[in-house]
Amino acid sequence: MSWTQPLAVVLLSGGLDSTTVAAIARERGFRILALTIDYNQRHRIELQAAARVAEAMQVVRHVVLPLDLSGFGGSALTADIDVPKGGVEPGIPVTYVPARNTIFLSVALGWAEAAGARDLFIGVNALDYSGYPDCRPEFVAAFEAMANLATKAGVEGDRFTVHTPLSAMTKADIVREGARLGVDFGMTWSCYDPTPAGAPCGECDSCRLRAKGFEEAGVVDPAL
Repeated sequence: MSWTQPLAVVLLSGGLDSTTVAAIARERGFRILALTIDYNQRHRIELQAAARVAEAMQVVRHVVLPLDLSGFGGSALTADIDVPKGGVEPGIPVTYVPARNTIFLSVALGWAEAAGARDLFIGVNALDYSGYPDCRPEFVAAFEAMANLATKAGVEGDRFTVHTPLSAMTKADIVREGARLGVDFGMTWSCYDPTPAGAPCGECDSCRLRAKGFEEAGVVDPAL
């Protein structure tokens, strides 16, 4: 990897989607600044997964930023609310964390401007997902517009781009793309509510969507 290659900040949760996005950013020729937010989430095993992925991707720097959102609550991932296990249902589920992607992208934007990076990558998906409003293309477009209004770099014409390469993919498409890029899915973590033994529950929305993706792609999930 050459130091003349541009930098990009990649939001890295340690999950299937963000890991595939990191691999895409690397294939596109970016050097990666990986940002993981420790928001005191219920599924903290993902922080270990993010560290594994960052090491495997040979990122320039991996920052795990403490930003405790449990003080606000309002979500099954940050408060004492049961994680639904009945299957993916219409509407916005209780696993939605209020304004999470807005918060995360804002932090990523701050690091990007400071580091001289003008590209941000996030693994949002608008097809096989749980109905979160901050995964929609309209949200991403609005955030990018705001980023270029709210920063010194943006107003001076050094514009930011928010990349969402998975936005129009199904979970099966994402699995296939990750497989094409040589992603070791065994490093990744998706479950919202791990068992006491640290295994995926297999029943939460995230587990169900992951299983659906691997099954439809005809790929064995090495994390199981």
